[in-house]
Amino acid sequence: MKAFLFSLFACTAAVVAPAADDANMKAFPPADAGMSRYIITVPAQKDEYAFKIELIIGKTVKTDSVNRYFFGGTLETVSIEGWGFDRYILRKLGPMAGTLMAVDPNEPKVEHFITIAGDPKLFRYNSRLPLVVYVPDGIEVRYRIWRADLVATPANKG
Repeated sequence: MKAFLFSLFACTAAVVAPAADDANMKAFPPADAGMSRYIITVPAQKDEYAFKIELIIGKTVKTDSVNRYFFGGTLETVSIEGWGFDRYILRKLGPMAGTLMAVDPNEPKVEHFITIAGDPKLFRYNSRLPLVVYVPDGIEVRYRIWRADLVATPANKG
């Protein structure tokens, strides 16, 4: 009997958990035509203040293997009225630019993931709410989890 009740509870929990995510997703509209919506959900952590999410937005392009390239672009923060949630929108990927080191013209092109220039885009780690990003079709959103050291090192007085 205990095993039956446990399995019934486990099944109920599995059905109820996605509903909470669906309730939060109602705040985030579907992507407009020509845009894609990316949804990032992260697992719960004991101390979520020790974590950050870095957004990495870009596109895979064939380039030479010597120069460093980047795209222009600005990620907007838009507050969703009535919900208090933010969503992030890249309306347009700017032109690709890069360094100008001379390259053998016969060297084959290689595929690289070229990102938007600028400082890393770090966001609060929140396992209870998805991080939702809208970008033009053909643009990819990746992310990386940053973790703080468990021990803070004291600074030297000088």
